[in-house]
Formats: sequence, structure tokens, C-alpha cells
Amino acid sequence: MTRFLPIPRALRSAVIVISTALLVLAVAAPAVGTGLGVGLTGQSGAALNPSHPDRYVVKRGDTLWDISAMFLQDAWFWPEIWYVNPQVANPHLIYPGDVLTLVYVDGKPQLRLERSAGSGKLSPRVREEDLPEAIDTIPFEVISAFLSKGAVLTDEELEGLPYILSIRDGHLAGAAGNDVYVRGDVAESDGYSVVHLGETLVDPDDSAVVGYEGIFVGEGTIWRGGDPGTMRLNKTNREALEGDRLVSIEFDIPLNFYPRSPDTETNGSIIHVVDGMTQIGQYQVVVINRGERDGLETGHVLRVMRRGGEVRDLGPSAAGSDSLAKYGRSGGYFGEKVTLPDEEAGTVMIFKTYNRISYALVMEASESIKLLDGVVNPT
Repeated sequence: MTRFLPIPRALRSAVIVISTALLVLAVAAPAVGTGLGVGLTGQSGAALNPSHPDRYVVKRGDTLWDISAMFLQDAWFWPEIWYVNPQVANPHLIYPGDVLTLVYVDGKPQLRLERSAGSGKLSPRVREEDLPEAIDTIPFEVISAFLSKGAVLTDEELEGLPYILSIRDGHLAGAAGNDVYVRGDVAESDGYSVVHLGETLVDPDDSAVVGYEGIFVGEGTIWRGGDPGTMRLNKTNREALEGDRLVSIEFDIPLNFYPRSPDTETNGSIIHVVDGMTQIGQYQVVVINRGERDGLETGHVLRVMRRGGEVRDLGPSAAGSDSLAKYGRSGGYFGEKVTLPDEEAGTVMIFKTYNRISYALVMEASESIKLLDGVVNPT
């Protein structure tokens, strides 16, 4: 079930990162040199960021995506170049205070990690101290932030969801503090988010309905089970209405994955942005019309391509009938409609998939991204 929660702490400046799964996978790769290192090979396609530092101290609030972007032109190439030496005490986690150093071995750049004292290892202490937290895999604040604004519900999710049957005392709408009667599989003390169904999402390729906008209404707790059960609305952002769905606060968004290009060719479109904006920027969540049936998985990275506009060819700007005769009417181009080429606009990462659609987070936005812009393989 999807989770709708308020932001538990201040939103960090960086977003989705390479997960524990990346590092576990990398353990199987051959180590190069000593310490924790990465190597750039001719096959990887990764290139160093021209403004990369030679040394970087990991700070609280960093993410691996941000750190890799300091060293690489394309941050998502990190999994292809990361090799872990088992001598590192805990290769699955990177902590504030760890030092990354760029070195060259046989002419190839590598990143080596120097673990700071006490990072990632608990030992007896004379007095209690705050231990550093490992770098996040997925900052939960970002996910909860987008869920608090609403999500997309598929037909599969809607089937069997509890719903509001009636507002107590004959009210037409409910608000925080009101009780509502609900039908469905609910149990006493369970907490739910209340979701109102908004616009229908249609795949522009075949006009098929692929989901429904889920507008976050509020949260409530079942205090009396049965059929119907009774739920008290604890807080609301808008009026709760009969027919609104109840979504469990539990969620199944994976927290462990690593960025990579899809194995199959992807050519889709952005069909929805969660907060309803038409101009889409960095760290916003979008829905694309490609999913599991198209080979997409969590962690897949896609390039966003801004659709080329359509213009009418009016010929060269030079005045005179000779120009029009030469380049316009006589040439057969005058008045012709021409579609301009698509332009790269950013990068998104898939973090949840369904059969026909997927959630993606905008990791980078070099230009304004719009609805119906394309998404394709990054290489």
C-alpha cells in the first residue's frame, strides 16, 4: 500500500541516492588498489566532472547521488565504476566524516574512501554520544512530501480499498474531529489516509485509462471496528466526502536500489505530475506511461526529452521576389509545417513501478520539463 505521511523533518537539499543494493552488488566486482575504490574503464561510458574535487569529506545530509555528481558528469554511472574492498569495515554504508580521494592507478582515475574513526562501527563508550547517521538511500522526507500531495491509484489498487460510506450526524462533508462510517476491510486502531479520486490518467499512445489522480484529503484512525466501522478524522486538508477511499499508512516503496539504464529500449511520455504543476523542476515526482510490462524497474534512469515544437516554414528572411521564387514557392517549402528536434531537458529515476505506469523523481532539470515530454534511455 502507498503511504501518505507528513514530512517528519526538514527536507534535505539532496534527493535519491545509490542504495545498499549498489554496494552489495559491487562487492562481487574485482577490487582495484587498496581501500575503497572506483575505476573508470573505456567500457563504462562514465566521464569525470571537469570541476571535480581531488578530495571530499562526506557531510551530514549528503547523498551518494550528490557526491557522485561532484566527480562524474553523469551521476548515475556510479554503479558501473564502484568497487568495494572487503577490508573496509562496513562497505554497505558511507558516513559523515569519511574522506573520498581521487587518485590515478595505471592512468585511470579511482575514488578511494578513508573511513573516519568510529564511522559505521559501534564500540563501548565511557559517555553517551550522538553517532553519525549513514548517508540515506532514499530520503523519506521527499517521498512523504509527494505522497502528502496525492498519488496515482491504479485499478488494481482501487479494488478492495475501504471507502467512506457516510458522514456521522448527516453532514455532507467531514473535517478534522468528525467521525465517518466506513466500509471495507478495516480493523480497530488502524490508521488511514483519506484520498479523493481526481482526474483520470490516459495513456496518450492508445487512450487507455492507466490510473486516477489521488488527491490527499487527510488522515484518520479506526476507533470502532465492524461493518460499517467508524473512523475519526484526525486532520484534513480538504473536505472528506462520501466515496473517498481509505489507503493504509503502510507503504511498499522500495528503499534499496541502484541507478542504471534500462535493459530494453524505452520511449515513453510524462503523463502526470503529482502536485499538479505544468512546469516540472528538480525533485518533483512525475508519472510516466511505461511500467513493468515495458521492462522498467526501480532504479532505472531515463533522459527527459523536451518535445520539439511545430513551426511553419516561411522561407528565408531575405526580402524580394527572387528569394521567394528561389527558396519558397518554387522550392516547394513555402508554408510547410516543420517539427523541430527534441531537446534534452533532464534526468529522472524510477522509484516505483506498476504494470503500465511508473513513478519517477526528477533528479536533474537543465530546462523546464512539461507534461507529455518524452522519456528515453540515457545512452
